[in-house]
Amino acid sequence: MKTPAYIQAIYIAPAAGMPMESLQHAELISTGIQGDRYANDAGAFSHALPSKIRHLSLITQAGIEIANDWLMTGNEPSFTGAQTRRNIVLANMSADQLNKLVGQTFRLGKLLLKGTELCSPCQRPAQLLSKPNFRDAFEGRGGLRAEILQISSISVGDELRFGTQEAHE
Repeated sequence: MKTPAYIQAIYIAPAAGMPMESLQHAELISTGIQGDRYANDAGAFSHALPSKIRHLSLITQAGIEIANDWLMTGNEPSFTGAQTRRNIVLANMSADQLNKLVGQTFRLGKLLLKGTELCSPCQRPAQLLSKPNFRDAFEGRGGLRAEILQISSISVGDELRFGTQEAHE
């Protein structure tokens, strides 16, 4: 039986441009992770038009590794999970599998989410770190934005479940 996808890391940044902080456990509010820039309407793109749901951003460790392999072939610096500026890094899931969650309902632990759109890579992480080519390396692997449908807390290790089925404790 295949090991389910699970939360490998949780990150927040209190304000736009600030370094991402790693959390083992996070409380969620209706707009995102408590203390995160987007939950507080203080993210770099919080007021961008057209308006988008930015409750949570997710990315896969597999997608990060593929992007970093691409960067390393050009002798360019790689990116850590925190440096992608996504809130949640998932293990045991491909970028393609995550991309297919657009429009789908799923759970992370007890948290109920709906995938709203792909999180297309931008140059913001590259600019903040003075590293080139984030956009090119993460194309198709930039992650997913998700809307919170039911508030809960999350922890590293929480499993991803498809649909509205409850996660096993």
